[in-house]
Amino acid sequence: MATIYDVAKVAGVSPKTVSRVINGDAPVGETTREKVEAAIAQLGYIPSNAARMMRSNRSGLIGLITGAISRTPELVEPKGLPDLFIVQGIQQVIASRDLTLMIADTGGRVEKVPSLIRTFQQHRVEGLIYVADHHKKVAFEAATQDCPLVLANCYDGAGTPAVLPDDRTCQRALVERLIAHGHRRIAYLTLDRVMDATALRIEGYREALEAAGIPFDPDLVGKGYELAEDAEHRCLDGALDRLLQLPERPTVICCGNDEMAMRLYGLLRTRGIRVPEEISVAGFDNYRAIAETLFPSLSTVELPYAEMGRRAAELLLSLIAKETPRPSTPVRVAGRVFWRSSVIDLEPESQTSKGG
Repeated sequence: MATIYDVAKVAGVSPKTVSRVINGDAPVGETTREKVEAAIAQLGYIPSNAARMMRSNRSGLIGLITGAISRTPELVEPKGLPDLFIVQGIQQVIASRDLTLMIADTGGRVEKVPSLIRTFQQHRVEGLIYVADHHKKVAFEAATQDCPLVLANCYDGAGTPAVLPDDRTCQRALVERLIAHGHRRIAYLTLDRVMDATALRIEGYREALEAAGIPFDPDLVGKGYELAEDAEHRCLDGALDRLLQLPERPTVICCGNDEMAMRLYGLLRTRGIRVPEEISVAGFDNYRAIAETLFPSLSTVELPYAEMGRRAAELLLSLIAKETPRPSTPVRVAGRVFWRSSVIDLEPESQTSKGG
């Protein structure tokens, strides 16, 4: 492998002159520069990034810690891949700045995060991003010294800069859209109550009802998903039965995610209930592999994973460049409503009363 001394010998200059040409840190005559560049091309010399890093204190490397790679499900599973989409958003920004993204996978073991952070620091990364698989609180020792850290899809108790989905605003926007299409008996089957997203989305659901003057009915809210293994199907089945036994059925059922909505389609059809003619269904995620292939196609609200990744990368780069102060609260990113065929339009109540 050629060295800087080999290049200097072929070009007939000193190693220091070769270094000046490579690093551009001092003036060099055009003729001399051409000789050095020709020698580099002839020998196939590759400059040492390690040496340049030590001089400039800039590595051009960004570290990313995730569990997305080891946790990717089988292709036959109708699952969303939120952390993978976040990683893609991060990569778009990092690549556009001509930086290099180095990825380490936790293998599903969050206790590995501190050691991975230390490893990245040893490789002189300029900043770090940790990506979680869902909106949650994390807690790990992250002594980053002068290496900024940004959390994506999670937050901690130490005030580390974080980018989160705006679950409350997303749910409110979806319910407001349902109300605008004439629905007032709006049920909501939530994710597990231990998940951070659930409480926030219930807030958004209630805010939309209150703004429209619709009383909150606790009988219309139930848990449609449990984190416990093998509990999901029984949970959704029981929650649906309770809704259907109400004296006045809901006209639309909001689901905690698009996969739940897909399962709800099947459960309604086994009971002889048509979607959307008898009961409309709305999801949450805009996981297109489900939402666009269901019949009827699913109305849902987007969880903006790719945008969260982009915002996390942009925040990190601004912290590295000291262009922005460290944010005191998490950055929240909302997605838009995707209106499809699973929700039927109803006449607003005022129009119905006039007609009767």
